[in-house]
Amino acid sequence: MISVGGYAVAAAAAFVAGGINAVAGGGTMVSFPALLALGVASVTSNATNTVALCLGYLGGAWAQRDDLIGWGKRARPLLVAGVVGGLCGSILLVRTSDRLFSFLVPPLILLACALLGFQRQIRQRLGIGVGASSDSMRPLSRAVVIAVFIAGIYGGYFGAGLGIMLLASLGVLLHGPLASLNALKSMLSFVINISAAAFLSFSGHVHWGLVPVMAVASLLGGILGGRFASRIDAVKLRRVIVAFGLLVAARLIVAALQR
Repeated sequence: MISVGGYAVAAAAAFVAGGINAVAGGGTMVSFPALLALGVASVTSNATNTVALCLGYLGGAWAQRDDLIGWGKRARPLLVAGVVGGLCGSILLVRTSDRLFSFLVPPLILLACALLGFQRQIRQRLGIGVGASSDSMRPLSRAVVIAVFIAGIYGGYFGAGLGIMLLASLGVLLHGPLASLNALKSMLSFVINISAAAFLSFSGHVHWGLVPVMAVASLLGGILGGRFASRIDAVKLRRVIVAFGLLVAARLIVAALQR
């Protein structure tokens, strides 16, 4: 039985998570530990987060909609890949033990941080985007669609660091203003999350009492964070994302070692 204070804690964590997801990704690592602290089981905490934070992703995407101009129909293959990946990830989640669940997440987040932290060097080594100012009118490569599908599986499985992984992949495989890629990341995060939430809603692993308060709070946080994300300096944004990703991974590792 969760107290009134517990609901307030969950709402506050969801508000912060919604803002972080809009700006950098990884907000689940604010709300996920909060639910664990309230005594909610780990898989249930994750499933509840996925359902409750959907509105936060929507708020972030809506706040950054002006930065999506130019993508239009070109984003459709990425959206489809995200939806299918999110569904696959959510199916894997309900079939995974808590022990394996805890073991796999930190390495995936560290991989995403490495991709983003060394994005410029990777792009130069692969010759991606050299001499180009924008990808807004170019056909999407198969690699970026596959990358979004894989990120979708990850996001449906465990949301923490989804934005980090998406932005890292988009930054390596596409070329354009970071604000535009960040807005695309927010839209993809939303469709991945909503796809996973649709399945998890019928899985029996959602704490429905927490969903309404967390959903509204994450929506407000996502709108606020989305407005901030469009104004932040590109270099600072990358540093914030990598730093937060490392913090997420470290907290997960410590939690796993304490079990």
